Amino acid sequence: MANIDSHSVLTGDHVILEPLSIDHVAALSLASADGNLWELWFTSIPHPDEMKAYVEKALQQEKQGESLAFVVRDKTSGEIIGCTRICHWDQPNRRLEIGYTWYAKRAQRTSANTETKLLLLDYAFNTLDVMAVEFRTHWHNQASRQAIMRLGAKQDGVLRNHKILKDGTVRDTVVYSIIDTEWTTVQKHLKHRLDYYRQQYANAMLNTEINY
Repeated sequence: MANIDSHSVLTGDHVILEPLSIDHVAALSLASADGNLWELWFTSIPHPDEMKAYVEKALQQEKQGESLAFVVRDKTSGEIIGCTRICHWDQPNRRLEIGYTWYAKRAQRTSANTETKLLLLDYAFNTLDVMAVEFRTHWHNQASRQAIMRLGAKQDGVLRNHKILKDGTVRDTVVYSIIDTEWTTVQKHLKHRLDYYRQQYANAMLNTEINY
């Protein structure tokens, strides 16, 4: 994947996206164990015993110019809570996909995914100068589909019989996208969502102090 700085670190108020390395295997294994994420049949999240091979494959794809992988670190606790990738970058047509995203159960439905996507979308549109960013997920992964739509992405369609999964089932893939002319509005929307999370956190802390 030419012209990408493979050492880029993307920093937000809640999370830090760091380039994936083999040193992250143990921390990612702990993250996937939070919620036994590999048991979700419609995802490809690895079992902790498979994490080293998962990371090695991601790094190999990065060397081949196929993707750019990050771990997601919680800025407050310092813990690795998941991972994500920029992938399938079609440079002539200025398109790419954000995918392979998963989080420890404790980080789901928090500010983590919102800010992760804000950082990656900003990088895609303003640094890589793409005109469309895709998101793809399994038809039966309702949580993922809802999360993608909450970002402000629009459904493009469904790829029927798209992939044969390792358990032998066939995946229908739902495709969503955000295009460059929508980015300003989507960015404003995501920042508003982050402000909401900040307010919720502040209210929770205030209630804790009052109760104490």
